Amino acid sequence: MTGWRLLLTRPADESAALSGFLAGQGIFSSSLPLLDIVPIPASDTMRDVIRDLDHYCAVIVVSKPAARIGVELLDRFCAQTPRVKWFSVGAATAQILEDHHLDVSFPEDGDDSEALLELANLREAIARPEPRVLILRGEGGRELLAERLRERGASVEYLELYRRELPQYPPAALPGRIESERLNALVVSSGQGFEHLHQLAGDAWPQLARLPLFVPSPRVAELARAAGALTVVDCRGASAAALLTALREHPEPVL
Repeated sequence: MTGWRLLLTRPADESAALSGFLAGQGIFSSSLPLLDIVPIPASDTMRDVIRDLDHYCAVIVVSKPAARIGVELLDRFCAQTPRVKWFSVGAATAQILEDHHLDVSFPEDGDDSEALLELANLREAIARPEPRVLILRGEGGRELLAERLRERGASVEYLELYRRELPQYPPAALPGRIESERLNALVVSSGQGFEHLHQLAGDAWPQLARLPLFVPSPRVAELARAAGALTVVDCRGASAAALLTALREHPEPVL
């Protein structure tokens, strides 16, 4: 058993899977989901975009919820599989698309926007006249990805498939959980996850900001530092493997 005692904040099903993985590595964790995934009802706009996927040179799927909802829309609105090239930010998202018999490219050495932007297949896909890229995502997020693609001459559009809501908790739920279970580090998987953590912490944030905070990307690290987090560890990815590597490289707290 290691000295880490982690607070996990992902949606409930993802936290459960991550907790099981960490337990296998001798790492204690407690889950307080700070993101509820709420699908946006299918609209005429969604239908039209999904039916016109062949008009894009690339479709980028940035999260597992976007992948799950995206394939549901494909089944609902497309009689045939579009011939567009598919990309994902990480392997877990790619697996959902591959299970739907889609040919997906993703970076092998990272699961963030920066790693995806270096992918040769993506560079090749947009190396054409007037390239159009579609990003499947939740409301907000991954702005860096679109900015960099536009710098490379691509026209980028979003199809937002879900929103992330903060579950209802009593005011002291977050600091109370950390104190009662003697947790000594926090883990968030997205910018909005951090914003919800900060919001729920309330007046206890100055104390919680002293705990090591593990984040998935430089963008989220910047958000956390700007809010006053003192020890921010960029895992360079949201996968369980990326978190485990970061935990092993960061000095363990003394119990």
